[in-house]
Amino acid sequence: MEILRLGPDDLDDCLALARSRGWAPDRRKWRLIFQVGEISGLRAPDGALAGCVALTRYGDALAAVGMMLVSERFGRQGLGGRLMEHVLAVAGPATVFLYATALGRPLYERLGFRAIATVTTSAGPFSGPADGGTRPAADGDAAAIRALDARALGGDRTALLDGLLPLADAVRVIERDGAVAGYGAAREGGGQLAIGPLVAPDLDTARALIADLAAPAGGVVRMDIDDRHDGLLAWAQARGLAPADRTWLMVHGDRELPGDPAWSGLPAMLAVG
Repeated sequence: MEILRLGPDDLDDCLALARSRGWAPDRRKWRLIFQVGEISGLRAPDGALAGCVALTRYGDALAAVGMMLVSERFGRQGLGGRLMEHVLAVAGPATVFLYATALGRPLYERLGFRAIATVTTSAGPFSGPADGGTRPAADGDAAAIRALDARALGGDRTALLDGLLPLADAVRVIERDGAVAGYGAAREGGGQLAIGPLVAPDLDTARALIADLAAPAGGVVRMDIDDRHDGLLAWAQARGLAPADRTWLMVHGDRELPGDPAWSGLPAMLAVG
């Protein structure tokens, strides 16, 4: 089977493959990844999609891998390894990272990825009060949001932010000394309010943004919390969010992720970082 570049016309096949592996068939998410990323796939002789993987570039120096799926009937035939080797070759000299499940982690380790953090997906009704120290983002905040995001991540996520933030149900910013110092977004999906992306210079700022996004929701809130942000997971649990799943942030080779490690944040989606 030849590895092919997939396009928007392949969206329904990607959704069917995701559904077959127990993933929620989130059409909006797949459309966004087709918009900002590069999806490669393998087609079986009968035309069915046998596997796929997405690469999302953030400038020339950083790239995220996600949506790595192989059809169950083609399992244990090396297709996952082929797709990952392909996407690493396509990424070239960029530092490549991904979020690995327990099922996928052994494959990624064989290909030279190493875990640098544990990420705990936590969900539940948010029981704390709003902070009140943030405000809704305005059109004039876009440049500041992009700049803060690039500083924290170490890569240019302009295309992702321009595609994702208009889909959000809420985007809030916090100011320090008259300038935007952090931002966060939240979007409804699957009966949950998912918070992310979120970028803040410190833990207190992150908590203020999360509280003002989560408190008005009145339902289940979800966050993917990196254990390098010391104290954020315990704070979320004290406000009603229980651990629901675990993944590992992995980086290929001996590279270090760029960006400012002192900043706190939440990923936009595990599929794109």
